[in-house]
Amino acid sequence: MLHNEFLDLKFYIMFFPIVFFYGICIGSFLNVVIFRLPKNESLIKRASHCMTCGAKIKIIDIIPIVSWVFILHGRCRSCGEKISSRYPIVEALNGIVYVITFAVMDFSLETIMYCFFFSTLIAIAFMDWDTMEIDTRLLIFLACMSIPSLILSALPEEQIVRLPEFMRTSSVNIWSHLIGLVCVSVPFFLIGEISKPIVERIFGERFRAIELGDTLLMAAGGLMLGWKATLAATFFGVLVGAAVGFIYKRIKGESKIPFGPFLAIGLFLGALFGNQLFDWYVTLLTYDPTLEMQ
Repeated sequence: MLHNEFLDLKFYIMFFPIVFFYGICIGSFLNVVIFRLPKNESLIKRASHCMTCGAKIKIIDIIPIVSWVFILHGRCRSCGEKISSRYPIVEALNGIVYVITFAVMDFSLETIMYCFFFSTLIAIAFMDWDTMEIDTRLLIFLACMSIPSLILSALPEEQIVRLPEFMRTSSVNIWSHLIGLVCVSVPFFLIGEISKPIVERIFGERFRAIELGDTLLMAAGGLMLGWKATLAATFFGVLVGAAVGFIYKRIKGESKIPFGPFLAIGLFLGALFGNQLFDWYVTLLTYDPTLEMQ
């Protein structure tokens, strides 16, 4: 639909701001999840409040991005304490991710599910950076995002063709999803198990080279993406993680940083571009220039 050549510029000017608006509204809720879930606080019972003085935040002060930038100027209305810039960053990031997702994947049920998938990844990434842990509840929710794709991919191809185009998915093979579940998570688990006694013997600390939360993240992500995109996602995640880890060590002098945020970035890139990248790479490896000369 969105890639229809008959759509003019006016449609995109109206459509993508709407997508961005919904994205920043959900991003506002993500802030609640990121700050409250690690403390086991209710996400819905208590109204939004200042993290310093506890004062209830007025409705006009919770407008995504706008309130922080133009109304509150980054400070609490009651106590004047600075409000973290994390709030508008998360809101804007989620809005931008939604726009990119619709621009790349077109308008469909699968695209909507991927938007929720990416929102969960954002919450996981920020929480893991703050706490060095990935919440199991978010991993379960992440895995549940794959249920529509699994159901549709399990249907016979003749039934899939009869479905409205809005409901079709890019993957028609359930085995791709099931292999995606294990193709990275199992090696990650083995690496974690093997490295645990080695790390303890060398550094005297009890931790795994790849933590169990990262393993479960790739299992849930692989179930959603399928094996090709999951392998590409792992490549992206390791590449970005290595680069940031190197820079972080040079600046902070520390080498231990959470892996989850970079795997989340990898899963985002893998979901949008992983299948195409994998197919291109395989074509490159199997390319035989002598065939063109015959």
